[in-house]
Amino acid sequence: MGFGVFFALCAAVFMGTATVLQAMGARMAAEESSGSGAGTLLLAVRRWPFVAGIGLDMLGFAAELVSLRTLPLFVVEAALASSLAVTAVVAARVLHIRLRRIEWTAVATVCCGLALLAVAAGREGKGDGDETLRLGTLFASIGLALLGWAVGHVLGHNRAAVLGLAAGVSFGIVAVAVRMLPGFGAVELLIEPTAYAVAISGITGFIFLIDALQSGSVTAATAAMVIGESVGPALFGVAWLGDTTRHGYAPLAVLGFVLSIASALALARFGEAEQQTTAS
Repeated sequence: MGFGVFFALCAAVFMGTATVLQAMGARMAAEESSGSGAGTLLLAVRRWPFVAGIGLDMLGFAAELVSLRTLPLFVVEAALASSLAVTAVVAARVLHIRLRRIEWTAVATVCCGLALLAVAAGREGKGDGDETLRLGTLFASIGLALLGWAVGHVLGHNRAAVLGLAAGVSFGIVAVAVRMLPGFGAVELLIEPTAYAVAISGITGFIFLIDALQSGSVTAATAAMVIGESVGPALFGVAWLGDTTRHGYAPLAVLGFVLSIASALALARFGEAEQQTTAS
C-alpha cells in the first residue's frame, strides 16, 4: 500500500506543479501578444514552462494510473484533489501570489487529511466490476458528454459551476474506468468498454474544464470539479468494488477524506493559477 500512496502523492505534486508552469507559459505568451484565444495558446505552447507543465501532467497521469491499481479510490481521489495545495504553495513561491492565513491553514489540513487516509486505508477491493458495470461506465461517459454539451449551450447563470461539475464527474469516470480495466494488453484494450470510457471522459472532462474556467468564476468551477471528481468515485469504490479501510479505522478514513476535500475547496481559486497573477 505504501507503494500506491507514494505514486498518489507523486501525481498530486506533478499535477499541482504543472498548473503553475502552464500559468507561467500563458503569462509569457500574453505579454508578447496583443490578441487572445488560439493565437495566445500557440505562443504558450512554444514556451518552456508550458511544455514542461504538459510533461508533468503526463507524468502525473501515469502516477495516477499506478495508484489507481493499488489503492482504494477514496485515497487516490483525495490525493488528486489535494494537488491544489501543491499549486498554492508553488504559486506563492514562483508567481508571487500571496496566500492568506486561511489558505496556509488549508494546506496544512490537506497534509493532515492525507496522513489520516494513509494510516486508515486498507487494500483496494478485489472487484473489477462485471460486464454490465463496465458497459454502464461506457454509456455513462457518452451520456455525460452529450448532457454536458447540451447544458453548456443553454445555461447562462451558474454555467461555470455546472461545467466544472461535469468536468469533475468526467474525471471521476476516468478513475473508475481505469480501476476496472482488466489489463493493458493491446487486444484487451481494443475490446474493453472501460478503455473507451477512459478516452471519452478524459477528453470531454478536459474540454468541460477549459470551458468552465472561461465562463465565469474560477473558484466556483474548480470547487465543483473537486466535488464531482472525488465524492462519486469514492462512494462507487466502496459500494461496488469492495474498497475498504483497515479494521476499525473507517471513522478515521472518513475524517481524513473530509479534511482533504474541504481543504481543497478552500484552495479552489488556484484551479487556474494564471488568473491570480494580476493580483500580485
